[in-house]
Amino acid sequence: MSVTASAPAAPSPERSRPAPPWRNIALPVEHGGWSFLMEPLILGLVVAPSAAGAWLALSASATFLARHPLKLVVLDRRRGARYPRTGLAERFFAAYAAVAALSFVTALSQSSISILAPLALAAPLAFFALGRDLQGRGREALPEIAGALGLGSSATAIILAASGASATAWTAWALIALRIVATILYVRARVRIDRSERPAVRSTLARPVLTVHVTTLLMGLAATASGLVSPIASSAFALLLARAAHGLSAGRAPVRPQILGIQEVFVGIACLGLFAAGLMSASSR
Repeated sequence: MSVTASAPAAPSPERSRPAPPWRNIALPVEHGGWSFLMEPLILGLVVAPSAAGAWLALSASATFLARHPLKLVVLDRRRGARYPRTGLAERFFAAYAAVAALSFVTALSQSSISILAPLALAAPLAFFALGRDLQGRGREALPEIAGALGLGSSATAIILAASGASATAWTAWALIALRIVATILYVRARVRIDRSERPAVRSTLARPVLTVHVTTLLMGLAATASGLVSPIASSAFALLLARAAHGLSAGRAPVRPQILGIQEVFVGIACLGLFAAGLMSASSR
């Protein structure tokens, strides 16, 4: 009589990989998004502080954080597998979503329905960016810009939550939007130029980026002329233009993307201060 040895059981997908550090699941891996999240939140709270605005800031932060674990869950389900990270990602997403919802309801109860207008306008941008991200295309220029523009709506909502002037609230989003577009295009061009050894790449990429920066400066000056902001805010776009002209000029030594990111954080802080001063100065007239 022959005896057939039973094959060892295959390890379940749940146990096939060691559990990753929780930070890789709870926090997004890209760092540039943090600036696009925090700048409109800080701008709104500085220009028009309120408890409702603080709750909105918490809701926006939790919504931003929920995107990364959601992406992990969706990717794992598409693979038809369940890794140690999957359950943890589901729990983080549920926690972030709960905080975002409760914070938003609290903010709405302490303010007015006017805060819904900028969020409704931002929703298509956010869903477009999220959809591309779930497809693995979140690093493309268009979804990156759309996602950052959606985050910018929080400045308007926070100012409206504090019963701030409507013109000030919407101008805040416009200023943030102009900086976002100029910054993303500059950083993407700078990285490509620094990685390329062909001189023609510099001129091909630098020209449209500088054109965008000049356009943002002209729009900032137009906002100043209309009385929406003081000249202090417009000077931020002159700073951005000077940074782009210097960074994209011929002969500039390449910098690592990490260093470029740190430089942009300081540029963002400077612009944030100028925007806040320009908006408050104009609203106090």
